[in-house]
Amino acid sequence: MSIYRNHVLIPVDQDTIQAGSLHLKKVLLRELARHKLENEVKVLETGTVGVIDRGAIFVVYPERVYYYNLKESDIPALVEEHLVKGRVCKKLEHAVVDDRIAFREKAGLGLIREQKRIVLDKSWKLDPENIDEVLALGGYRALEKVFERKMSSQDVIAAVKESGLRGRGGAGFPTGLKWDFTAKAEGAEKYVICNADEGEPGTFKDRLILEGDPHKLIEAMTIAAYAVGAGRGYVYIRGEYQLSIDRLQNAIEQARSYNLLGEDILESGFSFDLEIKKGAGAYICGEETSLIESLEGKRGNPRIKPPYPVTHGLWQKPTLVNNVETLASIPFIIEQGGAAFAAIGPQRSPGTKVFTVLGHVENPGLIEVEMGTSLREIIYSYGGGIKAGKKFKAALLGGAAGVFVPEEMLDVSMDFESLKEKKAVLGSGAVLVMDESASIVEMLVSILKFFAHESCGQCAPCRIGTMQLLKTVLNLKQGKASAADLETMAKLVSMMQAASLCPLGQSPIMPVMSALEHFRAEFEALLVKSA
Repeated sequence: MSIYRNHVLIPVDQDTIQAGSLHLKKVLLRELARHKLENEVKVLETGTVGVIDRGAIFVVYPERVYYYNLKESDIPALVEEHLVKGRVCKKLEHAVVDDRIAFREKAGLGLIREQKRIVLDKSWKLDPENIDEVLALGGYRALEKVFERKMSSQDVIAAVKESGLRGRGGAGFPTGLKWDFTAKAEGAEKYVICNADEGEPGTFKDRLILEGDPHKLIEAMTIAAYAVGAGRGYVYIRGEYQLSIDRLQNAIEQARSYNLLGEDILESGFSFDLEIKKGAGAYICGEETSLIESLEGKRGNPRIKPPYPVTHGLWQKPTLVNNVETLASIPFIIEQGGAAFAAIGPQRSPGTKVFTVLGHVENPGLIEVEMGTSLREIIYSYGGGIKAGKKFKAALLGGAAGVFVPEEMLDVSMDFESLKEKKAVLGSGAVLVMDESASIVEMLVSILKFFAHESCGQCAPCRIGTMQLLKTVLNLKQGKASAADLETMAKLVSMMQAASLCPLGQSPIMPVMSALEHFRAEFEALLVKSA
């Protein structure tokens, strides 16, 4: 076995591919060969390293130096300086990252804690297309534990209940309860579905989880299927996520070849197999019953609930539906125990949370931190603060269906219960940061255009309400709205919340009411002046 003095990690995701990372990998290998370093420097493709909008990225270990925005002409200098002479190539844009000693000078917050990675623990360390690397780093150990220790389905469910894991898709429903309901539902034929139809604007965490460690999802879904008694599973994935689809399909085939999926898994007597179903880009299909309708080959319209999918899901059979991030927490819970997960973060919202930090921040990207980390910490530590030294104005939490929060809420604890007390939501984990130049009115126009476009039209409150809201806010923008129109908007979103069939029609109340509550002066400044 070769021992390498340096490793160069090349994060390969949809963004870096467009920036030319695969071509730069070939250039790097060519330069290493020219310097006869092939046996000293190992080049590895990996999943996201949590950084976005920085073009092609190389990370050099053991120094953990990040080189951003690389071009072909940069590679010879990088190799010559860092990999031949052993010093950082300072003429290239780079950052030395060490979570233990990174300073947060802009916010005056001292030292940051190391990211607590459970979902993303392997994503930055392995080639996601190589199952041997996955196994070497502990992949499938949780599944092995289930069968080696002859855990019953109730043993597995008990561990998930003990963990306190709550759904990471936005609703925050206790995962163990959902598994228990599905396990106890009558019916010999059951299904497990992973909701990977990540349509919430500003959210891309599930895509990067799948691109970085697809085997973790397979392991988790197999454990879930064992717990609830399902023999087949589906990953309903956004059709635009081609790299995720390709890597997941490759992982499924590898898992089958290693007897980790399919018939008589690990000679346990339990059989389970997976299939990928591509979505067609409808936002509404992120809602579980619409997703199920689409899986059945129908138009993706929401169903009336109850009954719920746990008893009447796919083909009217008991069906467990979980989000990618929710499932990605399961291997840790089974391997380390529910109590270990429950000990992380707040008691009522334990575990970690993956956030996508976007907008007017210095370092947009993906982070995983303990539940309960403050919004200030997320923006100023992990996000690097506001761009160009500007002042923070607002953050939109949870995507388009989220809540605008002002500066006064920067110290709010980012967990389900704390945000609920502040009339805010965790949602999908998107944190869209806006500086003092941003217009909340313009943001609301974009959000309401999105909802009006994505409404399936099945129920009148949503079909008519989204268009009426958009019309009103456009009138406001043009100086044609009155104070009475603002009150009408508030009443309309309340009626939509009460009467709409599914969460799409119920969601506008959050961005509309939070915008009116925290930034009302901005709206009132645009009202038509009375004669």
